[in-house]
Amino acid sequence: MLYLSRRVDFSATHVYNVPEWSGEENKRVFGRCNNFNGHGHDYKLEVMVKGEINWKSGIVVNTNDIKHIVTDFVKRELDGKFLDREHPHFVNNIPTTENLVKYIWSELDGKFEGCELHRIRLYENHYLSAEKGSDDMPLLTRKYHFCAAHRLHSNQLSDEENRELFGKCNNPHGHGHNYYVDVTVKGEPDPVTGMIMNLADLDEIVDRVVMDKFDHKHLNHDTEEFVDLNPTSEVLAYVVYNMLAPYIPNLHKIGVWETEKNYFEYLGQGEV
Repeated sequence: MLYLSRRVDFSATHVYNVPEWSGEENKRVFGRCNNFNGHGHDYKLEVMVKGEINWKSGIVVNTNDIKHIVTDFVKRELDGKFLDREHPHFVNNIPTTENLVKYIWSELDGKFEGCELHRIRLYENHYLSAEKGSDDMPLLTRKYHFCAAHRLHSNQLSDEENRELFGKCNNPHGHGHNYYVDVTVKGEPDPVTGMIMNLADLDEIVDRVVMDKFDHKHLNHDTEEFVDLNPTSEVLAYVVYNMLAPYIPNLHKIGVWETEKNYFEYLGQGEV
């Protein structure tokens, strides 16, 4: 099986609002997203299909065919629209990122010849995305940033072994990174709010449980979590997952960007 993807961009406007709620309740739940005049995003939509290679042509499917199907759908239904005032589906379904990705999946599934839809991912911005696969509930990913220093050094290895394994990263004074942490939750969007999890609640938990402890700290010296652990990014992903899991029952995975080139992720026990 071979997988290939195509990206299509579009812009749209929306407002989060439940008409049956009071203005105060809408503001409490949706915050700035409840602005009556709406707000907008430049969305990035990645569509991945899968299929077998046609050895006569050397391709699974002409990627231009994927482009045309997705682009025609996006232009017809989403691009340049005020979604919850112009689109029949979103008049009754708040166009959150997770509701959008569910709808796009339902409209594109079965539309491709010679391949089948495998996964779609929709980026609302650099810090928020949602995705949907054929057998999965939707996923929502929120990206967070913190700055920290660390020294890669294991107490279970000799000084010589540490220097050989970690090189300059074993510098006794440590070194720093601009870490980005992807927190992914999994579930069906709430039928009223359209959210898998309220982002304000998620932000509060991540800030309190993780960011307040790690941001602008030396992980080896300033945190209790790494007193006995070597703060590699693999271990960091594992530690952050276990810090957050008691507060986020539908936590799916943690991704850690140590640099733009180095990414690590951890799915909890039993997740695949």
